[in-house]
Amino acid sequence: MIKRMLCLGVLSAVALSACGQSGEERVVNVYTARHYSSDDFVYANFTEATGIEVNVISAGGDLLIERVRADGDRSPADVIVTVDAARLYRAEQAGLFAPTDFSQLAGTLPANMMDPQGHWIAFAGRARVIAYSTERVDPSELSGYEDLADPRWEGRLCMRSSDNAYNQSLLASIIAHRGEDFAESWATGVANNLARPPSGGDTDQITAIAAGECDAALVNHYYYARLARSENPDDQAVATAVDLFFPGDSEFGTHVNVSGAGIAANAPHPAEAREFIAYMLSDDAQQAFAELTNEFPVTGFDGYDNALVRDYVSIRQDSINLGELGEHTETAQRIFDRSGWP
Repeated sequence: MIKRMLCLGVLSAVALSACGQSGEERVVNVYTARHYSSDDFVYANFTEATGIEVNVISAGGDLLIERVRADGDRSPADVIVTVDAARLYRAEQAGLFAPTDFSQLAGTLPANMMDPQGHWIAFAGRARVIAYSTERVDPSELSGYEDLADPRWEGRLCMRSSDNAYNQSLLASIIAHRGEDFAESWATGVANNLARPPSGGDTDQITAIAAGECDAALVNHYYYARLARSENPDDQAVATAVDLFFPGDSEFGTHVNVSGAGIAANAPHPAEAREFIAYMLSDDAQQAFAELTNEFPVTGFDGYDNALVRDYVSIRQDSINLGELGEHTETAQRIFDRSGWP
């Protein structure tokens, strides 16, 4: 059974007990910033496979971290799940994770998908790529993220705001690879090329391209895949008007961010927490993430039925350890502020 609650008020161990935790029953309390119905499917399968009941507490990434931090030693959290490597770093720096030996769970997981100190491990990936108009952009114009700062894109770009976690992590990766001066020049160039003030989410950028408001944007791949695989004719029309470019042949490859999880520092059920994280890396869960949310399996599992993901995952991915991105996030925000990227 999955018991889902919104983390909007005071949440205590007593409240979780009222949701069904008692006696010999095995439970795991999962605090998650993910908002996909597919996760409920994965949780249900985990319960069926293990007999462990899942209590789900949902909140936005920053609110989730603050909730667990504020609860301190009283927190009933067993597993903390969030999206974006910088938020995983933030949770780590706040002391929310128990250092864990994930080596037996990792299997073929690339080393850059785990915190070096064992605070968290990734279980699904999302590439930050360039969406472009199939009518107004020749893909031969594109080779990497740096292209978008070129003056030939003046008035042609749509972007999310600079406080978006995915944009911040991408800029953090550019800082790590090329330094602050290059990163600021790039951010300033992109800001100068905006067709409109930043607004909306990734899907809004894709639909704006299809509507002719701009010619290119930075998006996570799965937002486009969701439209392309939709049965809604309007979504299909948008997907037909737009395609994705993966900068895998640029200097450092395609930037891939993650959803990740760690065992909470004060987890009341650490054994169940470990089983839960192990299941998130199982073939069954990896298949669900690929087929239901269009995310990249991180373990190398390829037994899924999603042709788009199969094509996308073959690109050359940036090999930087994702834990390093959090170290540059504050610098990235300062650069965004100076660059004029709202």
